[in-house]
Amino acid sequence: MEIVGPQRRALATANDAVSTLPLYRSAPPLEVRLEDFELFAIHRLRVLKGVSDGLSRGKKPDEMQKLVDDLWKVNMGHPQASEIINKDIISHFVLRLVYCRTEELRKWFLSMETTLFRYRFHLKSPKVQAMMQEFDLPYKAVGNAEFESIKDKLSQVARSIGQSIPNADTIFYKVPFEKVPELVAARRVFILKGYAYVAMNQVVSLIVTQFRSHLSKALVLTNRKWMSTIREREQDRLTPIVEALSTSYLGPDYTQPREYAEMSLKDIDQVAKSSFPLCMRHLFEKLREDHHLKHGGRMQLGLFLKGVGLKLDDALAFWKSEFSRKVGDERFDKEYAYSIRHNYGKEGKRTDYTPFSCQKIISSTPGVGDHHGCPFRHFSEENLIAALGKMGVGSRAMEEVIEKARSRHYQLACTLTFEAIHGSSCDAGINHPNQYFIDSQKVLQKGKSNNEMR
Repeated sequence: MEIVGPQRRALATANDAVSTLPLYRSAPPLEVRLEDFELFAIHRLRVLKGVSDGLSRGKKPDEMQKLVDDLWKVNMGHPQASEIINKDIISHFVLRLVYCRTEELRKWFLSMETTLFRYRFHLKSPKVQAMMQEFDLPYKAVGNAEFESIKDKLSQVARSIGQSIPNADTIFYKVPFEKVPELVAARRVFILKGYAYVAMNQVVSLIVTQFRSHLSKALVLTNRKWMSTIREREQDRLTPIVEALSTSYLGPDYTQPREYAEMSLKDIDQVAKSSFPLCMRHLFEKLREDHHLKHGGRMQLGLFLKGVGLKLDDALAFWKSEFSRKVGDERFDKEYAYSIRHNYGKEGKRTDYTPFSCQKIISSTPGVGDHHGCPFRHFSEENLIAALGKMGVGSRAMEEVIEKARSRHYQLACTLTFEAIHGSSCDAGINHPNQYFIDSQKVLQKGKSNNEMR
C-alpha cells in the first residue's frame, strides 16, 4: 500500500477477496490517504476490542455471532458501497503493521483476527471450494465407494454431536488430522489411519486453521520489515500513528462535562461513594485521609473531577480545603493552584486537558507513596478484596472480579464491579472512569424515578 495526500485514485478490488470475505494473503497495490490510514484502523480496532471483550465475558457462540455482526455493521461500513471491501483490507493491513511489533501484540492480534474471520465466515457463507483453492489446499471430496465403507462410523460421529445423519449427497473431505486440531480435540470428526473425515459444514475449521497459520507467519515477516526499513523511513509520517494505535483510547474524551455530569462541593462525598469507579474512589479517600496527593494522583483525580462537572472555582476550593490542612494556604496558592488552573486551560498554553482513559491509567506505573493507577492492576490481591468489600461487592461477584484481574482483564473486572454494585448490566464495558460515573448516575436516576412513580 502507498500512502498519499488528500486526493487518491479509486481503489482496485483486492484480488484475494472471495465472496466479499478477504483472506489478506498479500497487500494489494492501492493508494491510501493518510487520514484513511488511521481512521480505518481505528474502526477495525473497535471491532477487535469488542470481540476481545465478548470472549472475556464468556459469551456463547450464538451471542458472539450476533456481536460480531453488530460490531461490523456499526464500524466497518462506508458511504460508498464499492469502498467497503477496500476499507476491510486496508484496515487489516494497517493493524497488521501496528500489532507486528512485539510478541504480546502479535499474539493478541492473531487471536482476535482469527476469531473475527471465523464468525464472518459463518455470516458471509463464502464458496468453500474457492477458499480452499486460495489457500492451496489439495483436499478432494471423498468418493462414493470410500464413503460407503465408513458410512456407519460417520453416522455415529454425527449422532454424537447432534448433527443430521450423512447420506450419499453429503460431502466429506479427507485431510490429515493435524490440520483440524480443534475438531479432533472436541471429538467432532471420524479419524482413520491418520486422516480426519471433515464434513462440508465443518470445513470452516480447516480454513480457519490455514488462515491463522498464514497470518502468524505474515506477522513475523511484517515485523522484520518494520524493524529493518519501515520504522526509520516513515519516522516523520506513519511511525507515530502506528506506535500510538495499539494503546489508543477509542471513545469520547470527556473534556467537557456530559450528561449527568454536574458536581457541587456539597454533594461530592456522597457521589464519590455511589458513582466513582474504584480508581477514583481510592484517590478521593486517600486525599480526605492524608490531605495530600502526589502529582500523578492529582492529575488523575483532578481531570476526572473536571470531566464530571466540577467547576474551576469549586475545584480550587476543594483542593485548597484539603491541602491547606497539611501545607497551609500560602504554599497551596504558590505551588498547587497554578496546576489546577492549568488543567482547566486557564494557564500556560491554555490547553483544555482531557480526563484519563482506562487505557492510560492501566499503563501508568505508580511508585512508592503514589495512589494513582488502576487498582485492578496495581493493588495486591488482599488490598483489592478489601477495597471491593468496602464498595459492597458480594462474595460471588468478587470471585469473578478477582479472577478477571488475575487474568489481566482489568477493564472487564471494573465492568463486573459496576454490575455487582448497581445490579445492572453494562454490555458496552467500562473504558473510561467518566463513563463509569455517567452510567452509574443513569442507573441511580432511573431507580429514583421508578421509586417516585410507585
